[in-house]
Amino acid sequence: MTQLTAAQTAQKKPSDGGRTLYGGKGTRRITVRDIAAAKERGEKWPMLTAYDAMTASVFDEAGIPVMLVGDSAGNCHLGYESTVPVTLDEMTMLSAAVVRGTSRALIVGDLPFGSYQEGPVQALRSATRLVKEAGVQAVKLEGGERSHEQIRLLVESGIPVMAHIGLTPQSVNAMGYRVQGRGEEAAQQLLRDAKAVQDAGAFAVVLELVPAELAAEVTRVLHIPTVGIGAGPETDAQVLVWTDMLGLTGGRVPKFVKQYVNLREVMGDAVKAFADDVVGGTFPQEEHSVH
Repeated sequence: MTQLTAAQTAQKKPSDGGRTLYGGKGTRRITVRDIAAAKERGEKWPMLTAYDAMTASVFDEAGIPVMLVGDSAGNCHLGYESTVPVTLDEMTMLSAAVVRGTSRALIVGDLPFGSYQEGPVQALRSATRLVKEAGVQAVKLEGGERSHEQIRLLVESGIPVMAHIGLTPQSVNAMGYRVQGRGEEAAQQLLRDAKAVQDAGAFAVVLELVPAELAAEVTRVLHIPTVGIGAGPETDAQVLVWTDMLGLTGGRVPKFVKQYVNLREVMGDAVKAFADDVVGGTFPQEEHSVH
């Protein structure tokens, strides 16, 4: 029998949210304090998006410690061409479903475009809806220095905030989909953004489409965890859109995505088998019939 090291054994044990973030079913929700403790001990952790109760329950049972109810639902589930059209009503509905489907993961709800750009008071009003009506434990919003005051008021009001800098998809009309932080001036701005959200009280920051070397530097400089997506291997955590990670999206996916299964093909094959059985008269059979 293969002997496991102590570290491997600990990794396989379910976590109660205290010692390690990644693990099995626990007895309480993971908190932002657990996230901070993971940074202190150098533990890396995974985050996935989730948009419905059933999928979220699978991720929760697998031990995913943090789930983001992202406005990426606009692209993945609602049929929009970008995240921009997503509404706060839609985010509230989706977030509530994910909360209902989980018992351990820290659930972070995205504040969609137009729900916080007017200023701190609007941001607080929108975030309060996600916390009160959907039950999320934290919210995420985009922007560094420009979102400093929004983050500060939310944190002072008792709402944990995950920041998001680098490529900010809600600003696609202004910046396009391209790597952020290339060149000395852009790199210095990204560092300023990272420090600004930390100073404002964010408990973590997403770095999207940032050069790996710059993301590593930001991770070293900050005392809050960095969550990478297309930002290299040195961030404290990694997040992927689940439909990309499981191969449901179809077509081209970003270079930084690792596809762990082709779920689109698996589902397509199953649907065709069902249809063939119906057309051929082999489903339902006796064992599928009620008498």
